Amino acid sequence: MGKLQAVKIKTLPPGSHSDGNCLYLRVKDSGARSWVFRYKVNGKPVELGMGSVSVRTLSEARDLAVDMKRAIASGSNPKNLLAPKQQTKTFADYALELIESKRAGWRNTKHAQQWVNTLQEYVFPFIGKKPVQEIYLEDIKRILKPIWYDKTETASRVRMRVEAVLDFGYLHESIDKANPARWRGCLDHVYPSPKKTQPVEHFEAISYNRLPEIMAILRAKTSMSAYCVRWIALTACRSNEAREMVWDEIDINNAIWTIPANRIKAGREHRVPLSQECIEILEKVKTFKLLSKNGLVFFNQYGDALSDVAISKALKSISYKEATIHGLRSSFRDWAAEKTQYPSEVCEQALAHAIGAVEGAYRRSDLFNKRQKLMNDWSDYLNK
Repeated sequence: MGKLQAVKIKTLPPGSHSDGNCLYLRVKDSGARSWVFRYKVNGKPVELGMGSVSVRTLSEARDLAVDMKRAIASGSNPKNLLAPKQQTKTFADYALELIESKRAGWRNTKHAQQWVNTLQEYVFPFIGKKPVQEIYLEDIKRILKPIWYDKTETASRVRMRVEAVLDFGYLHESIDKANPARWRGCLDHVYPSPKKTQPVEHFEAISYNRLPEIMAILRAKTSMSAYCVRWIALTACRSNEAREMVWDEIDINNAIWTIPANRIKAGREHRVPLSQECIEILEKVKTFKLLSKNGLVFFNQYGDALSDVAISKALKSISYKEATIHGLRSSFRDWAAEKTQYPSEVCEQALAHAIGAVEGAYRRSDLFNKRQKLMNDWSDYLNK
């Protein structure tokens, strides 16, 4: 905190009034008031005018004085900070540019909005208006300190996004500077590892022993959410893959659902063998086909895709509140490992998990025929 008070700036008498951090307010006999930065070069005092109090507030003068002291400490000339500047892009400018540059490569359209939301909430209030070359470790600590221990997963994600934006800005401005948001060799000396701070929590899975009972309850329901939950359980797919499924992806005659590469996490087209119960579900919802928008198979009262919340509620209402939709995939995998003799690679293919680069380069088959038998056995188990 400086020595001067903003409310008294206009009433101080003629002379030089120190605020600390090399910042002075100079008041002339005429009443003119301006800011001055005083420092020494080779033992000789140097003064730099920082502008009138009418164009720069006390708070702004203090911030500039801190930046000028940092410039001196890094071997730069503080006068450069006073030179007229070309329009400089801010951290927020580069953040939005980076998001746009990545948008086409993100399979999930929500990723862009998630980036915007986290940066707006946790980052922009601190450094959104700052040029990237003026962002230091202390700025990053101000962002992360309030959330690192209570919202560790969010904080870790925020850190990575800030690091990416700074790298993007440094690249475009040819700035040769260590990124203050990097983890290794920087923030790992400031904060404990996220894994040690907050253990990873896996999605709560319903025991596969209980699923036949739950499926029986779902079969008695006729809501779109119930149909969708049954579909996810039967196919072991991800929530968004089922909720955003359209009729053009379905081949009822051959009992195949083909998920396009842009809708799947692994980024490769994935064929899903459909059991008889899946076909029955399709026949039932097909009668409402004209009410949906964009050819969606499962939809809400407005014809739009079901929300993840809607189908989660449908599952929790008939099981228990900790149960998750994604956990149904774990239930399937546990059943396949403990109750069947199917090879691991068949089970992993059924979940559309990515395989290693070397193995993937040699494997040409998606093991569809073997997976068809596996999914039929799974359907029979759920119907017992």
